[in-house]
Amino acid sequence: MMGSSGLKDVLGQLDKDSFVSLLSKLIGEAKYVQNNPPELIPEEDRVAKHVLDALLPYSTTTGGGPLIVNHVTYVQGRGNVIVEYPGTVSGKILSFVGCHMDVVTANPDDWDFDPFSLSIDGDKLRGRGTTDCLGHVALVTELMRMLGKTKPQLKSTVVAVFIANEENSSILGVGVDAIVKDGLLNKLKQGPLFWIDTADKQPCIGTGGMVSWKLRTTGKLFHSGLAHKAINPLELAMEALKEIQLRFYRDFPQHPKEQLYGFATPSTMKPTQWSYPGGGVNQIPYECTICGDVRLTPFYNITDVMKKVQEYVDDINANIEKLDTRGPVSKYVLPEENLRGRLTISFDEAMMSGVACNLDSRGFHVLCKATEDVVGYVKPYSITGSLPLIRQLQDEGFDVQTSGYGLMATYHAKNEYCLLSDMCQGFEVFTSIISQLEDDN
Repeated sequence: MMGSSGLKDVLGQLDKDSFVSLLSKLIGEAKYVQNNPPELIPEEDRVAKHVLDALLPYSTTTGGGPLIVNHVTYVQGRGNVIVEYPGTVSGKILSFVGCHMDVVTANPDDWDFDPFSLSIDGDKLRGRGTTDCLGHVALVTELMRMLGKTKPQLKSTVVAVFIANEENSSILGVGVDAIVKDGLLNKLKQGPLFWIDTADKQPCIGTGGMVSWKLRTTGKLFHSGLAHKAINPLELAMEALKEIQLRFYRDFPQHPKEQLYGFATPSTMKPTQWSYPGGGVNQIPYECTICGDVRLTPFYNITDVMKKVQEYVDDINANIEKLDTRGPVSKYVLPEENLRGRLTISFDEAMMSGVACNLDSRGFHVLCKATEDVVGYVKPYSITGSLPLIRQLQDEGFDVQTSGYGLMATYHAKNEYCLLSDMCQGFEVFTSIISQLEDDN
């Protein structure tokens, strides 16, 4: 069987020319795989075609090679690709999942270079998707291509899964959720699953849950010179939100495990947008809306938060006379008119749950050692940024570990780029992971 040193000798380093050539083709499709419905529906098969073109020459069906390639489609033009390099020991398996073939939008007018074609500036590979996540699609494709080409004898089966529709997981039945539901990934539960869609070359061991909320306050419109006859929804919103936040931080305080996982922040609830009807500056409006989100460390449940916040709002509405006011005539109740200010809260259906990776798993340990050996140090990190889908996989019984070789600073940003040198190290990390697991009994 292939020992740990032998596999590195067989696979070698990342073939830079082949990688860059493939990445150039993928970035050339970025315009057509922007995911922002209903205006922009990605056509992931445009990316899948290039992946298949690279791998089919080494497949069992068309190339006489060892790779088992499966193109799985649930929505026309939006396929997923599952690639398997068979090992010799039944049940010994590892997988690289999460490389998604859609991207977030890019406005060429905002960029310093064309986001929809690959450009190279020294070590920088520039274009939409280079970090998130077409760079990883190309990288894992190159890993599987080299396995198919060199045919090392491995005990472990190595599987790669390229997915559709990661950037808008609120739409179901297209990507990895459908594949899992169909049982096509069940055997991946027998070994570590490496979700390759983070950044900065270090294990990401924790992510946050997220739900967006909208708080609407209703008052009474009136001339601002007669403020005693109005119910000011702006003041009501500010005071009510302050009270809601205070209760949130009381009920969802910093969790002891957050320090263990190295979360940069605890759970948070904060406003991010404010809107109100038009009108003159001398007019107190009748309503306003504040939007924001909750970012929740994975040691709390996002549905518990939604239930609690609704309770806060109900209690404030019932006792609105007790809410702090602003100034001698500020009020939220006009008894003589039988009017009360009112709050309503709503939540976005597209909520996500955070994940805390299993720090005791073999997958985590081999990822850490590979990272330390290749990158020179290992410093796992956690963020309350949210990754869709991975908590669902963990709940289904997969040992999910996450890493990535793009740059966090350019994630979803204009002028996105990655570094070729980082991708080269990513290839070495993958080789080390496989090698270490080969050395296990």
